[in-house]
Amino acid sequence: MCDYSLHAVPNRLAVEGEELITHQFPTYSIGLVSVAEVERAVDPPSRSEIHRSWWSALNNWLSARPPRQRVTAICIPPGARLRASRIPRHIQREFDIGPVEEVTFVQLGLEAYQYRDAIRLWNGRTVLLQLLHEGVRFKMLSLSSTETEPLPEVELELAWRGFC
Repeated sequence: MCDYSLHAVPNRLAVEGEELITHQFPTYSIGLVSVAEVERAVDPPSRSEIHRSWWSALNNWLSARPPRQRVTAICIPPGARLRASRIPRHIQREFDIGPVEEVTFVQLGLEAYQYRDAIRLWNGRTVLLQLLHEGVRFKMLSLSSTETEPLPEVELELAWRGFC
């Protein structure tokens, strides 16, 4: 679903076929957002900003810029199937996977104040969403699981490197 830390952020359920990307929210949590929404939120520089004097460019850089538009957290139900791409190389090496993999979204436990959103890889190993960098892309393949048996208990595969 959505990690506890994203409940203060506007959120909605994913749509099949949607392109998603990992994003760090103001809460410092990593979650999923719509690629289309992120692209709309990024303001390209105007022509007047590109063709200006050195002094006005410096002045603009030193002045405070308006905050970026808030983006909506995308909630994924447990068991949903996604295609992940742009997987960081260190995760590819550690889990013996490629840069593009089909994954299943899982929820680790129900404890309060704990990150629990994760992806399960084809080999059964699990990676907490918080351990992925910004920029990992996902395509929503199916919101429902094709599995008929309950999910096995999963272990957290990566240590909380620097999250304590």
